[in-house]
Amino acid sequence: MDDLLAQLRAGLPAEALITDPDVTVSYANDMASFCEAGTPAVVVLPRTVEHVQHVMRTATALRVPVVPQGARTGLSGAANASDGCIVLSLTKMDRILEINPVDRIAVVEPGVINATLSRAVGEQGLYYPPDPSSWEMCTIGGNIGTASGGLCCVKYGVTAEYVLGLEVVLADGRLLSTGRRTAKGVAGYDLTRLFVGSEGSLGIVVKAVLALRPQPPQQLVLAAEFASAAAACDAVCRIMERGHTPSLLELMDRTTIRAVNAMANMGLPDTTEALLLAAFDTPDPAADLAAVGELCTAAGATEVVPAEDAVESELLLQARRLSLTALETIKSATMIDDVCVPRSRLAEMLDGTAAIAGKYDLTIGVCAHAGDGNTHPVVCFDQADPDESRRARESFDEIMALGLELGGTITGEHGVGTLKKEWLSRELGPVGLELQRGIKRTFDPLGLLNPGKLF
Repeated sequence: MDDLLAQLRAGLPAEALITDPDVTVSYANDMASFCEAGTPAVVVLPRTVEHVQHVMRTATALRVPVVPQGARTGLSGAANASDGCIVLSLTKMDRILEINPVDRIAVVEPGVINATLSRAVGEQGLYYPPDPSSWEMCTIGGNIGTASGGLCCVKYGVTAEYVLGLEVVLADGRLLSTGRRTAKGVAGYDLTRLFVGSEGSLGIVVKAVLALRPQPPQQLVLAAEFASAAAACDAVCRIMERGHTPSLLELMDRTTIRAVNAMANMGLPDTTEALLLAAFDTPDPAADLAAVGELCTAAGATEVVPAEDAVESELLLQARRLSLTALETIKSATMIDDVCVPRSRLAEMLDGTAAIAGKYDLTIGVCAHAGDGNTHPVVCFDQADPDESRRARESFDEIMALGLELGGTITGEHGVGTLKKEWLSRELGPVGLELQRGIKRTFDPLGLLNPGKLF
């Protein structure tokens, strides 16, 4: 420990090192349940690329594991510390280095907050679409590490589609540049996409070149109430089949609706079994909402309410924004799943989740990025009750198994971390797992980068 601190201090300012155990323990884990976390030896808050390189050279020389972190808003344990590790918190590298309206790119450091970037580019008439629900807190580096999504993915896609290039400090301290600043480029293997979603296991992202879009028109929102989740999912299929491109298409099940009503008195009828929210940011959103409203009615909607302006739209979206917070009030703890299935099988996923909730006698609410088929079943349980905690974990596993059976994936946007390691091997299969482990060894032969995550 003394040798580690001495070597770190040789290349870092005093304020970049935290050794007080009462403070370092606060960096031990992210927001996931059921994910063990170790005790870090030291927390480092670098401000420059050179600081990060010094940390990695020191770690390699002394064979000390390094766990990179952003804001620790993740839900898979990917940012959890391991015993004796260096926690490398990148939150102080928070500069927006460039916004270029002609090339439609932004160049940022990893600690930039998502919402900060979104507002900065918006002032120049540009738009950075990825918007995780934690966008006011989460960092771009964390978004890249977990390949984050958000509400607008149905039209605009996820983080991976906006990362054009990266600067990455490798395990041995070398600096690697990947990708491009240009609109097109296919030179060599796409290492940029390899790092997106790698959860800090291949290198430390210290700079990112991000694609931007022109700022779209203000969106309008429609809310449709249904007497069954199956009817709401049928409406989703009809909307997508007809070629509509909503900027948002979100679903809340009965449990979630009631939790939101109880917390915020939203006034949704108790008979509503599912609520579908659709939005358009097209030149004529009212016409698009009218067409989607007809499809919802044809699918069995009991009520269709289109907003007339931005204020009404925001009011309709409040229920969805409050979903996770409301479900957290039901019990002392939650496990938030992240299973993505083909849109055509969304109804089976929701019905199956409801059956799992009944089997384990648990409250499980589902909110979903329905346009993507990305469901977020939220298992509510009392963590002080060992039996209920056991049932929560078993139900979580059954939900993931159901997703795979339906042709889906165990994670659409939250990542694997430690929470879903076992399930990743099931999804990839032995050949896929072998190749991915080989890639890990190529970039990190000593296994120092975020050990114990993914595999």
